[in-house]
Amino acid sequence: MERIVTYSPAYTLVPTYECFNRCTYCNFRVNPGQHEWMTLAAARELLLPLESQDVSEVLILSGEVHPLSKRRSDWFERIYQLCELALAQGFLPHTNVGPLSYAEMAQLREVNVSMGLMLEQVTPDLQQTVHAHAPSKRPDVRLQQLDFAGRLKVPFTTGLLLGLGETVDDWADSLEAIAQSHHHHRHIQEVILQPHQPGQTQVETRPACQGKTLLQAVKLARDILPDDITLQIPPNLILNDDALLSCIAAGASDLGGIGPIDEVNPAYGHRDRKAMEALLQTQGWTLQPRLPIYEKYDDWLSKGLRSAVQRWRYTRPRSI
Repeated sequence: MERIVTYSPAYTLVPTYECFNRCTYCNFRVNPGQHEWMTLAAARELLLPLESQDVSEVLILSGEVHPLSKRRSDWFERIYQLCELALAQGFLPHTNVGPLSYAEMAQLREVNVSMGLMLEQVTPDLQQTVHAHAPSKRPDVRLQQLDFAGRLKVPFTTGLLLGLGETVDDWADSLEAIAQSHHHHRHIQEVILQPHQPGQTQVETRPACQGKTLLQAVKLARDILPDDITLQIPPNLILNDDALLSCIAAGASDLGGIGPIDEVNPAYGHRDRKAMEALLQTQGWTLQPRLPIYEKYDDWLSKGLRSAVQRWRYTRPRSI
């Protein structure tokens, strides 16, 4: 039987880097008002040359405009328009822009084949440390997003951030919360285990989450999560090849969206695809592209979105 490791050929559009949260480990955000939002014309120019390449997913990844801000509606409209643009140019949008209202998520469901938001950790202790100035990182807010997605039948990706000062028991609590949400709604496609790696713009210096720690988390996640949830690790944040291979052997079978730049961790570039293929082949694994929606969720989509997905499945019959 062929041993498969999957990834999504992806390109990221960032409507804005501005964010009202101030997580101490963040290497993405700028202060509100200090970044000009991406225009549709600029996005169109970025996507145009990708139409002849193998990119299937357009990840819409944004900093957060406060829910009570006068600019929230403009921010949301820009995100919606970018999703429409991606669809019009033949791509499959996946949006991850922070917590949304139920109505906002319902609207974005119309123009996304899947969506995502990191749970991060359910322990409230981080609200006193790395998330002291990040109100949208409250565990109840993040858990509500999992519930919204389930009720709306949105194929969803979530995950944990590792190395923020949490404990192994905190990992277990967070994974159990994800498993419980999935038990109710059957909507979680993937869980990401994202190890912290220090960047150049974070305000607090934190040590890197080491490979052995990540491997421990992978094993725990595979024990707790249902088998129908795929476990994902970001290969660019695992700096040791042996550590990466060990995590895959322990059950992390997906490498996530791989594109030119990791916008959240810009100091850590992705390996060349051929180099990744060669590394995996040393252990008998085959690297295989997938779509940002798993086939079992196709029936959740509107007719138009389902047609867009099926066009990709027809041209790439080995995609998941």
